[in-house]
Amino acid sequence: MAAGKATASGSSPVIIVFGGDGFLNRQKARELCHQACESRPDAEFIELDASSCDAYAFDEAVSPSLLSDMAVVSLANLQDADDRLGDALTAYARQARQAPAQSSVVICRHEGGQKGKRIVDAMFRAGAAKEKVPDLKKYDAKIDFVYDRFESEHRRVDPLAVQQLVAVLGERTGELSAMCAQLCFDFDDDPITIDRVNQYLTSNPQVTGFTVADKAMAGDTAGAIVAMRSAIEQGIDPIAMIGALAMKMRTLAKASAVKTGKISKAEAKANPWVLDMAARQLPGWTSQGLGRCIRMLAWADEQSKTNGGDPVYALERSIEAIAVKGRA
Repeated sequence: MAAGKATASGSSPVIIVFGGDGFLNRQKARELCHQACESRPDAEFIELDASSCDAYAFDEAVSPSLLSDMAVVSLANLQDADDRLGDALTAYARQARQAPAQSSVVICRHEGGQKGKRIVDAMFRAGAAKEKVPDLKKYDAKIDFVYDRFESEHRRVDPLAVQQLVAVLGERTGELSAMCAQLCFDFDDDPITIDRVNQYLTSNPQVTGFTVADKAMAGDTAGAIVAMRSAIEQGIDPIAMIGALAMKMRTLAKASAVKTGKISKAEAKANPWVLDMAARQLPGWTSQGLGRCIRMLAWADEQSKTNGGDPVYALERSIEAIAVKGRA
C-alpha cells in the first residue's frame, strides 16, 4: 500500500506533527503511527527521542534490518534535534519522497515555537508533510472540541454540560477528552445533561464551588449552604468555594460595568457567553450590593488564610449575602 494511505498526509512517508495542544499533538502522532503500522504489518515499530538520539541511530532505524525491510519510526521532541540529526532527517525526507511505498515511515513530533524551526522548514522543503495541530487556547475552540468528542461517539450533549466540562477541565485536554468518553460509556442519556456531568465531577473542588455559587446566585440560600456543608464534610477546602464565588462576583461586576458603558466587552477580558450569562443575572443587583459581596468574599478569603479564623462561618455569611444580592 502506498505510504500516502498509510499516513493520511499526502504521498510523503515523513510527517511532522507540529505544535498545538500537547495532548492533541501526541494523539495525532499516535493515530498516524497506528495507520502506518496497520498498512505495513511487517514493519518494525521504533520509538526515538530527538533530544537523546543521534543521526546514526536514526539512519539505523530507517534502514532494513534482520527483522524487517522497513520500519515505522516515531520521533519525539523534534525541536531538540541537533544539526547532524536535522541533516539526516532532511536527507531522508528527500530520499523517501522518490520511493514512498518502499521507504520507512517517520512520524516526527514538534511542540511548536521557534526552537528547531529551521530543521522543520528544511524537512518540509525536502518533501516532508506537515500536520498542524490546533492549540485550543480560545474558549470557543475548547467548546468545539467537546462537541467533537461527543459527536465522534455518535452522542449529543447539552450546551450547559459542555460549558461545565470546559470550565472545569478546559486546561487539561487529556482529562477533558477522557471525561467525554467516560460519560458516553457509562450513561445512555442522549443528550448528556449537566446533571450527569456534575454527578461525575462532584468531588472536584472547582465544580463544587460552582454549584454552590450557582445556587447562591439563584437566591437559593438553603440549597447553597447545604451544598457547601456537604462539600466540607467530603473534605473540600472552603477556599476552593470562596474562589468560585469570587469568580462569579468579578464577572457580575464586569457585566455591570459593560452594561453601564464604563468598559467595553473587549476591556472586560471575559468570554462573551460568560458575560452574557452574567448580564442576565444582573436584575436586582446594585453597585452597593456588588461591593458588599465582594468585600465579604475578601474577608472570607482572609479568614481561610489566617490562624484562628473561621472560614466556614465566613463562607456561610458570604453565601447569605450573595443570595440576597448584597442587600443588608
